[in-house]
This record gives sequence, C-alpha cells and structure tokens, in this order.
Amino acid sequence: MDKKEGIKIIAQNKKAYHEYFVLEKLEAGIELFGTEVKSLRQGKVNLKDSWCSVKNGEMFVHGMHISPYEQGNIFNRDPMRVKKLLLHKREIKQLYARTKQEGLTVIPLSLYFSKGKAKLEIGLCKGKKLYDKREVAAKKEAQRNIERSIRVKQ
Repeated sequence: MDKKEGIKIIAQNKKAYHEYFVLEKLEAGIELFGTEVKSLRQGKVNLKDSWCSVKNGEMFVHGMHISPYEQGNIFNRDPMRVKKLLLHKREIKQLYARTKQEGLTVIPLSLYFSKGKAKLEIGLCKGKKLYDKREVAAKKEAQRNIERSIRVKQ
C-alpha cells in the first residue's frame, strides 16, 4: 500500500502481528464525524488496544483512540467512542460465525485513506501462545544474522 495507488497509511497496529496470527484480512469503511477525519489527516490516532465486536447485526470497533481536533471546539466527539464499521451484511455474519465457532478475534490492523475515504483493515486473528512468540522472534533474529554476515562479506 503506497501513495501511487491513492492510499495513504495513517496508523498501523504492529502489536496485533506480535500478539496474534492473522488468518484473513478485510477492508471496512468507518463511520466518522468531520472533526475526527481532520484529526486522522493529522495522524492523531492509536489502534494499539482496539478490537471489533458485532451487536445487532452491525460491527463496531472499540478502544480506537482518535485525539480531539484542536480547532474543533464544540464539535469534537469523545476520543474513545465506539465507531461503526461499514461492511456488507454477509461479511458481518461470516465474521460473527467464525468468531463464535472457532474462538477467533477481529482486530484492526491498519487505518488509511483510500481515494479520500477512511478505511480500516481488519483481520480475523487467532491468539499466539508465549512459545509461538519466542519462535517467531528466534526466526527474525536468525534472518538478521544471515543478512549481517552477507553485508560483512561484501
């Protein structure tokens, strides 16, 4: 995802890749107010501890912090308010079924502008155990050592 395709990344949830195995990714629109969009354009958003849930056939994102817009005065909203995601009904039903049956979680992975519209990339995730995290860290360290040894030889 880069600017050539009309996509500007605002925020990424790197912690999600450390804590979960991402099985499937989806793009969802997000319902925002004007001052929240202006704050996003300034990059004042945090996805670190956010998650998604389904209620009454609609999907919502919880824990996503959008800082208040400085010039927004009375029009600013609560930074931690629950925001509605815009998905097709069949996508919501499919995600809800998989989270209930398989014990998976829906986590926001990144927030970006695509053709002027705010989009949220969500992932259907399975939690990692401590030994999984250690295994991934060991593989990354081995890859770094290989790359360093190649650079030294050149």
